[in-house]
Amino acid sequence: MKLQMIITNKKYIQLTVLVSLVVGFLIHFPELVSLTDTLEQQALFPGMSSAEVFFEVGYTFISLLVLFAVNTFLFRFNNPAVRMLWWKVLLSFVLTWILSRFLGELFVYLHHNFRIPAIDAMVHHYLHPVRDFIISLIVTGTCYISYLIRERQEVLLQNGKLVTENIQNQYQALKNQLNPHMLFNSLNTLQSLVRESPEKAQNYIRELSRVLRYTLQENDTHTVTLREEMNFVDAYIFLMKMRYEDNLQFIIEVDATLMDYSLPPLSIQTLVENAIKHNEISNRHPLTIEIHTVNTANEKGAALCIDNNLQPRRSASSGTGIGLANLSKRYELLFGKEIQITEANGKFSVCIPLMKL
Repeated sequence: MKLQMIITNKKYIQLTVLVSLVVGFLIHFPELVSLTDTLEQQALFPGMSSAEVFFEVGYTFISLLVLFAVNTFLFRFNNPAVRMLWWKVLLSFVLTWILSRFLGELFVYLHHNFRIPAIDAMVHHYLHPVRDFIISLIVTGTCYISYLIRERQEVLLQNGKLVTENIQNQYQALKNQLNPHMLFNSLNTLQSLVRESPEKAQNYIRELSRVLRYTLQENDTHTVTLREEMNFVDAYIFLMKMRYEDNLQFIIEVDATLMDYSLPPLSIQTLVENAIKHNEISNRHPLTIEIHTVNTANEKGAALCIDNNLQPRRSASSGTGIGLANLSKRYELLFGKEIQITEANGKFSVCIPLMKL
């Protein structure tokens, strides 16, 4: 926060110096032009020398810096946290005008008493009130515009932080939903295996520990590589095949060149679990799940697809309904991408993008 304030103040100082320098020259533009035209110089500014013009420009530059400094100190235009009301802006303009007139009189005093070069032409003196008004407008206007820009930037920064925090909170809530859901299903499976085959239950517990270790290790991770995810899926498939035996088959064709691509953790497991949960798996109707990658050269890029033959359960699913919706929401929050769901020719397919980070 301190570094940001230092950078903001540095930019504000650079702006005031640049504006002061430019205005210092522009406000004396007639005199500067007259230096190149002898006839015009004699007519409008008789007896004017180059030293007098550049002293005028230099003093105007210094005066502008003083005016900016006074406004910054009194009204804190460089602090976006300060609320700038209309009467403060008006007061700034009036005060700047008065102070500009005072600095002009001070320069005249220094000219008469300390022989500082200055332009004595009558036209030049007539232009002073107009120039004081213009300078006041420029100083107050620059300060206020700079304040509005910084205020806008601060609002955008705060909104960005809020959006980021909101996305992180939503994502964490989705992950917290997912882990208990998977654990609940796994414990139900383990309960059945303990009754049917204690030896198989031991193997199941060993592989289940791998699965749970993965979910805990990736709990604070938003993305994992396809290689990491597939290693986890191998353990998860072992658990499922132990439960369903030959009634559940897997066909896995994953392109090795895509192993370093990224995806949200537990994505493939979610889709495999979804296929198992919603389809009948029996001797009469074995279920085949295909896991394969697609690497295209078009704008869709690389993707991983999970396909299964459609054989819906006769009884309604007892799931909590967070699987596909959860995964879709996570992709939206993390990558701004959508998952593709298709159902055709007796097959159900879900394709999820693989991101090259």
